[in-house]
Amino acid sequence: MGDSRLAGRRGAAEVWTVANELPTFFAVVAAIGLAVYLLSNQFFYLNLLTMALLFGGLAVSWNIIGGFGGQFSIAHSVFFAIGAYTAGNLYKHFGVSPWIAILPAMLLSAAVAAIVSWPVFRLRGPFFAIATMALTEVAIAFAMHWKAVTGGASGLTIPYRAGLENMIFQQRWAYAALFLGYLAVTLLTSIVILRSRLGYYLQAVRDNDKAAEASGIPIMWTKLKGMAISAALTGIGGVFFMMYVRIVEPAGLLSLFDVGVKIALIALIGGIGTIYGPLLGALILVPLDYWLRAFMGSAVPGGNLIVLGLILVLGSLFMKKGVAGALRQVYRAWSRQQ
Repeated sequence: MGDSRLAGRRGAAEVWTVANELPTFFAVVAAIGLAVYLLSNQFFYLNLLTMALLFGGLAVSWNIIGGFGGQFSIAHSVFFAIGAYTAGNLYKHFGVSPWIAILPAMLLSAAVAAIVSWPVFRLRGPFFAIATMALTEVAIAFAMHWKAVTGGASGLTIPYRAGLENMIFQQRWAYAALFLGYLAVTLLTSIVILRSRLGYYLQAVRDNDKAAEASGIPIMWTKLKGMAISAALTGIGGVFFMMYVRIVEPAGLLSLFDVGVKIALIALIGGIGTIYGPLLGALILVPLDYWLRAFMGSAVPGGNLIVLGLILVLGSLFMKKGVAGALRQVYRAWSRQQ
């Protein structure tokens, strides 16, 4: 009886803490929705916002295992690609609506994540990151040779049949709204997880895994659960991206730097382990990355990566908790002066 009462109180507390986050959540979603509306006729800026929302959702998804759990994975491009190829093949060869394809994309991404993570999670620190990097390279080689599914180097192309049921729209603002919905789902999931028992377990493992294990927390199960949820949400992003661009090729979709590292970098710059930090990072880094590519062009190949790397180093030195942490410190300092 005592255990059931304790569980009931804990559940009520979790619901209450999630409810406290909802006003901020709805305010953020509404503000971005207003931005989508205002930019609906500005193709260039609307496209930048659309990609920022996509990578914001991907970074929020990564943050569940990378931020809350402290497992620095750079293999999320693999789960992103699984979602894209699942939706693309089901739509192209079997006429399955992408909306329906979301479920198998999530399940397949989560299953692959759990299977490959089981041995990898036994590694620690940089060895874990290196192992996930190797996984990405293996996935690229595999995708290049599995032409029946990926199209090989020439890529996978899906037919253009506009319609809500096909997730293909004539108006570009509709894609921005779609990715805003994706971002909202990832943010809400992140809020629920952070305020749940799983969130507490992930943070305990991140802070001190030996102490967490000694206190009875199932370390491996916690990591696998966090990774599976993170991968499933990343797979949804892959589905939406597939229907947005309608043609993908392995080198771009599974790119270690343009997808895998970029997702982690966005979360780190924005504020790892926070709810809205990854979104802030995406709103800053996605436009910045585009402009760096445009200005440097072929004159300085890879120059954008050099600049982003410098930003990461400077951020690690002067803003250890990212943009979100810096803003929080400024707000607290301002509050004390009032």
